[in-house]
Amino acid sequence: MKIPRVGLLFLNTLLLFSCETSYSPSGWETSQIEIARDEYGVPHIFGKTDADVAYGLAWAHAEDDFETIQTTLLAGKRIAGKVFGQDGAAIDFFGHLLGTRELANAKYDSTYSEEFKRVLDGYAAGINDYALAHSDEILLSEAFPVTTKEMAAAYILSLAQMSSADRAVTQIVNGTVTEVPFDTNPKGSNAIAIHPSRTESGESFLAINSHQPLEGPVAWYETHLHSEEGWNMLGGLFPGGAMIFHGVNENLGWAHTVNFPDLLDVFQLEINPENDDEYLVDGKWLTLEEKTVWLKVKLWDLITVPVPKKVWKSIYGPTLVTEQGAFSIRLGVLDRIGAPEQWWRMNKAKNFTEFESAMSLMQLTSFNTVYADKNDTIFYVSNGLLPVRNPAIDYTETVAGNSKESLWSEYYDFSSLPQQVNPSSGYLYNTNHSPFKASGFADNLNPSDFSKGMNYSTRDNNRSIRFRELMADTGKINYEQFKRIKYDGQLPEKLAFRTNMESLFTLDPQQYPDVASLIQTLQSWDKKSGINSKGAAIFAFQYYYWRDQFIADGRDFDTFLTEEEALVGYRKAKEHFQKFFGKDIISLGEYQKLVRGEKALPLWGIDDVITAIRSSELENGTRKGVQGESYIMMVRFGEGLPKIETINVFGSSNRPDSPHFDDQMELFLDQKLKPMSLNKDEVIKNAKKVYHPGK
Repeated sequence: MKIPRVGLLFLNTLLLFSCETSYSPSGWETSQIEIARDEYGVPHIFGKTDADVAYGLAWAHAEDDFETIQTTLLAGKRIAGKVFGQDGAAIDFFGHLLGTRELANAKYDSTYSEEFKRVLDGYAAGINDYALAHSDEILLSEAFPVTTKEMAAAYILSLAQMSSADRAVTQIVNGTVTEVPFDTNPKGSNAIAIHPSRTESGESFLAINSHQPLEGPVAWYETHLHSEEGWNMLGGLFPGGAMIFHGVNENLGWAHTVNFPDLLDVFQLEINPENDDEYLVDGKWLTLEEKTVWLKVKLWDLITVPVPKKVWKSIYGPTLVTEQGAFSIRLGVLDRIGAPEQWWRMNKAKNFTEFESAMSLMQLTSFNTVYADKNDTIFYVSNGLLPVRNPAIDYTETVAGNSKESLWSEYYDFSSLPQQVNPSSGYLYNTNHSPFKASGFADNLNPSDFSKGMNYSTRDNNRSIRFRELMADTGKINYEQFKRIKYDGQLPEKLAFRTNMESLFTLDPQQYPDVASLIQTLQSWDKKSGINSKGAAIFAFQYYYWRDQFIADGRDFDTFLTEEEALVGYRKAKEHFQKFFGKDIISLGEYQKLVRGEKALPLWGIDDVITAIRSSELENGTRKGVQGESYIMMVRFGEGLPKIETINVFGSSNRPDSPHFDDQMELFLDQKLKPMSLNKDEVIKNAKKVYHPGK
């Protein structure tokens, strides 16, 4: 299609004005904010007030990764489709369906304290001022200025996704909903706390070891936040976060891992056959609220097209109407939006009493939390905003939405959740496995003591079993032994994948001479996942090959791999290795790489070892690490400030021209850590650069 000259002039004018901003600087007093960059570019933010620190965090993080922060903000404003096309529009639709901005507007003032609102004010001012000063980096001008309520909406959206709402919506739209699906790509993590009675040094040990995506909007960013109002916290957060999500302060620290209680329910409505706008509840026809939303979708990198979509709402919650029927979803994050303030209060807790008080707010919707402090306390809770359900109704699958008997409105309080303090075994841990197996066998909780309606997972996984193989219930360990446990890369003696893969190890190689060498290599494998391991490469190929086949076929993962399938996998592996590497058997380091810019380095790790790595296809038959080991923190609590060591998978900056884009990769691959400090004087003394935002 040929565009008339007048049309081109109009488009050029439109594009010119769309890049301009139309707001004024905040006028924030930045002279009382200092950003100190250490040897690895990690920002240590010092401010007079907590709000000053939040301003400095926004500025420093934007210096390192403004583009990814903007993706979070665009989602909060529900205009991601204007930048990312159909993929962004899907996120915007999800936000419209849940009513994220409407919830934030309605609940913001009553949920957040005045002191926390000032923290969000500081972050918003910092990110808006950065955008003004760097307008050439703005993806979409109308994204700025961002408001604190839009930030709150982004938190709601993210936590809803972490509560399985996105998977439930996908199943409803695809017409396959029966129950909320198990995540086929779960974000595993490890968290370990050791009581000083079990350590040779008499210190408490804490391992913070989340297995997040290595890049993107939920990849870890390391920072240190320090104010004169008692905020002194080092740890990790996601782009757009205004506080540390997990890490360590002067007195205590904690690690989060993903847990799997029943956070969400799907209700199928009984629609009036004579009136599509009505649904039956307790013998009465109620009106289904209907709303048309306009998604703005970028096409051909040139124009934005408005696309109308309908969303509905029932007394059960956000609703979708499909050919299969009308379905509503209900979850706690749409009721309580105060998770950001709870995290901030956890950041500022000085002891276990204050930490437990912050946790008792019950605004954080999920996550296992493993805690240690300098006062000889270790603690674990499988946290969740869990509804008190009608015990007479089965909520494990889709629930009939035709009676208020199934409609819940209350939640279990904090004291009702699975939790332990200072077990006699002297350790607590979680690897995304059952909360009823968090310590020594004699100390573990009894699932029957908790409501069946909570529907906690009772499964073990390979990491939980392997940890128990490594951690004795008696005796003492030193710090180096603790690090060896954390960096263990071996599967347990008996595998615990959802799919039974024992057939890989039972085939008779003499019956299949064409792949006998591969079978023998895997059967003699020590189940370690180092870069030189050939058995790990064969196992990784089989694992990913069959995972992808199961997903493509819609096959349940809770099954077993037949001998015929194992043989197919071996032959596919040989074919693949011969095609791309010119030999039958290769090492894991040849097959799997850690990639950043022009660097592509051999990468250890397979799925569900303690040093877990999940990879995706790259090029030339190789795979690229995309999720798993990423931000790691090891802490010792004793006299004085905690002793802290950390590493992040790539570096502190997401900008390819920065020296800190990839300067931690080699340390990460060598499984080495860098020392970090909460001491301001020490940080300033050793800083490579100290400056004020905007200066």
